[in-house]
Amino acid sequence: MKTTYSISKGQSQFPTLVRAAQRRGVATITKHDEAVAYVVSRERWESMIETMELLASSAFQRQWRRLRAGKVKYHSLEALPG
Repeated sequence: MKTTYSISKGQSQFPTLVRAAQRRGVATITKHDEAVAYVVSRERWESMIETMELLASSAFQRQWRRLRAGKVKYHSLEALPG
């Protein structure tokens, strides 16, 4: 399914454009062959919001730095109690 639409095609094929965004996560709207807007699926939008919330968290940033520095110890699921 196509994921790039001119403004006029997007208007005339709006339901198809929305389905493309649902399936692929995003559909691009162009004007004179240049991207000017995006139709984003709910799932992709929620994922972007969650990522932004994590990146804004100081606790997450501390843990991310520890992970990148190799200071995080991993355990297998089998090693967990219970």
